[in-house]
Amino acid sequence: MGRIDKSLLEQMKINDAEIISRKKLLYLADDALDLLLQCKPIIEDHIDEIVDIFYEKQTAVDEISLLIGDADTLARLRNAQRNYIIDLFSGVYDENYVNNRLRIGMVHKRIGVEPKLYLSAVLSLKELIVNVLISEIKNIDKSRDTIAALEKLIFFDTTLVFDTYIDNLVQEIENAKKRTEKYAIDLEEQVAERTRRLERLAKLDPLTGLYNQREMKIILKRELALGKRRQSHVSLAYFDVDNFKGINDKLGHIYGDEVLSNLGQIILNNIRRTDIGCRYGGDEFCVVFLDCEIKNASNICNTIIKDFERKYNNLTLSVGISTSCPEYPKNDNQILKDADENMYKSKNTNGSNVSV
Repeated sequence: MGRIDKSLLEQMKINDAEIISRKKLLYLADDALDLLLQCKPIIEDHIDEIVDIFYEKQTAVDEISLLIGDADTLARLRNAQRNYIIDLFSGVYDENYVNNRLRIGMVHKRIGVEPKLYLSAVLSLKELIVNVLISEIKNIDKSRDTIAALEKLIFFDTTLVFDTYIDNLVQEIENAKKRTEKYAIDLEEQVAERTRRLERLAKLDPLTGLYNQREMKIILKRELALGKRRQSHVSLAYFDVDNFKGINDKLGHIYGDEVLSNLGQIILNNIRRTDIGCRYGGDEFCVVFLDCEIKNASNICNTIIKDFERKYNNLTLSVGISTSCPEYPKNDNQILKDADENMYKSKNTNGSNVSV
């Protein structure tokens, strides 16, 4: 059950036993409370006078006048104050009475009434009621005992109101703490995501979106070791755009970058999900084919060439392939060297070609 689903009494954990305990702490005995009940007719006769003087004093204080704000609010407050004063002399100080006092505290805190203003108002109200009791109760002892009972009841009310103030402050602190914790978690997640994004970017070539040379070498070394342990084939294709310098010189670097970017996309579109495309540098690209024999790697490379030439019919690719297999395993340097040499064999032929 959430906080909003509970009454103020439940939120503050106040029950009959707690109410009795609070009365005992303030020496609010039944005979004292009976004295207040006996004075109810007196207070009802003077209620308008008390409320009028009370708000005359309150509205003279600029801070309070600003909080009240307008005539309609003042009228509602006057009516609420009448009920509050009469309740002091009702003779019934049960859970309903306590809940009303807690609500007073909640409302005052919510509208921004500072404790100093609330205490000042309570003191002013007590003085007005005491003046009426002194003038109407002729028996000095009874007058004294009634005023003492009133003071104790006002203390009783004030503790309830301030418990609500404190509870609201605690809730504000808890909410602020939760917001801070959530902000910290969100910030941590943002930093983690940004770190992951930067780590990904550090591995990728910005022009093509393929892995860069440094990351390719890490991947190649790892996959060759795994392939050796699993007794599987790992093939490496080495691509080079023929006469790329001439393309840049003749058509410009922007066009050259477009060619490289599109080649990177064509490679990604044709390799398997398990294969790894890389830009080795300049106009050179590599593909690491996992669990792939040289024939299958060659077929994929020829498909890449066809798609590339379909887009650029005046450009050609030279491709060299090398394979590490269970019978003849190779390390990363050897397979790169062999693929590079085979790529140069392709360069010695006319048009696009794949050499193995």
